[in-house]
Amino acid sequence: MVTEKKQRRKITKRWYLLIFILIASVVGYFSLFYDDGSVSSFIDNEGEQEFMEAYNEAMSYLPEPAEEVLLTTSFGQVKLYKFQASETERTPLLLLPGKSASTPMWEANLQDLIQERPVYTIDLIGEPGLSVENARIQTIQDQAIWLKEVITLLDEEEIHLLGLSFGGWSAVNLLVQEEVPQVESLILVEPVYVFDTIPLKMVLVSIPATVPFIPKSIRDRMLSYISGGAEVEDEPIARLIETGMRSFKSKLPMPQKISKEELESLTVPTLAILGGKSTMHNPDKAFAAAEANLTHPQSEVVLFAGASHAINGEYPKELAECIQMFLTRLEP
Repeated sequence: MVTEKKQRRKITKRWYLLIFILIASVVGYFSLFYDDGSVSSFIDNEGEQEFMEAYNEAMSYLPEPAEEVLLTTSFGQVKLYKFQASETERTPLLLLPGKSASTPMWEANLQDLIQERPVYTIDLIGEPGLSVENARIQTIQDQAIWLKEVITLLDEEEIHLLGLSFGGWSAVNLLVQEEVPQVESLILVEPVYVFDTIPLKMVLVSIPATVPFIPKSIRDRMLSYISGGAEVEDEPIARLIETGMRSFKSKLPMPQKISKEELESLTVPTLAILGGKSTMHNPDKAFAAAEANLTHPQSEVVLFAGASHAINGEYPKELAECIQMFLTRLEP
C-alpha cells in the first residue's frame, strides 16, 4: 500500500513537471518569435552583470589576446580578438561561435590553432557577448552584410572562415548572400541548418531553456544532452552559455536551411566536420548531403564517429590536426 502511494506520488510529480515544461514551452515560443520591434539585448542590468562575471571568468582560461577592438558595422559594434603565438605569414583563421555562445567557447581549441597561424574571434551580433546590436537585424541578408563588413575591416588580403554550429550556418549564409573575395576557404564544424534540419525533439527541448524562470537544472540538462551526456554543471563555458540563454533575448531572424543549389554554388574549398553522435541533425543524412553537394574539387567531409555536437571540446587536438591538414593542402 505504501509502495503504491509512493509510486502514485512519483507519477503525479512527473505529470506536474511535464505540464510545467509544456507551459514554459508555449511561453518560450512566444517570447522567441513575438516581434516587438526591439533589438537583441540583455533583459535587465542584473542579468547583464551576471553574464559579464561569467564571461570574464571564462576568458581567463584563454591565451592572452594580442589585440582586441570594437568594430563598427551597419548593425552594431562587434567585439573582435586576435590571438597569435608567433609571427607568421600564414593566412589567418576567423572563428564564428555557436548559438548563445561567444569567444570564450574556443578555450579548448585556441592554444592548438594559434601554433600555426593568427586566429581572429568575434562575438556575434544578436547573441550574448560583448557585441552590441544597434540597428535591428531583420533578414538573413542583414546577417551576411555585417559579417562581410567585419571581414573587410580586418584588412587581411585572405582569410579562412571557420564556423561551429550556428556559426557554420552564418559562414555559409555569408557566401551565399555576398561576394567576399577575402574568404579562401570554409571550415564547417557541426553546422546547423546547412546539411540537415534540426530534429523536432531538439527544437522542443530548446524552447523552455530560453525562458528565464525555468530552473537552471533544465538548461544544464539540455546542454548535457547536446554535449553527449557530459557533466556541465560547474563547467565555466557551460555556465556562460546557460547565463546567456537566461539573461539575453535574441531577436535574430530564424535561420533558413541552406539549399542543395546554394551548397553547390560555393566556389571555395570547404571542409565539413561532423559528429557521428550529434543530436542537432541526422549524422548519416548530413554526411551524405555534404558529400553530394560540396562540389568544389578540394572540398572534404570528415566524420568523427564518437563525437557529439560538442566536438570542439571532446576532440580538440584531433580537430586542430584535421583543420591544419586541410589548410596545408590549400596553401603553398
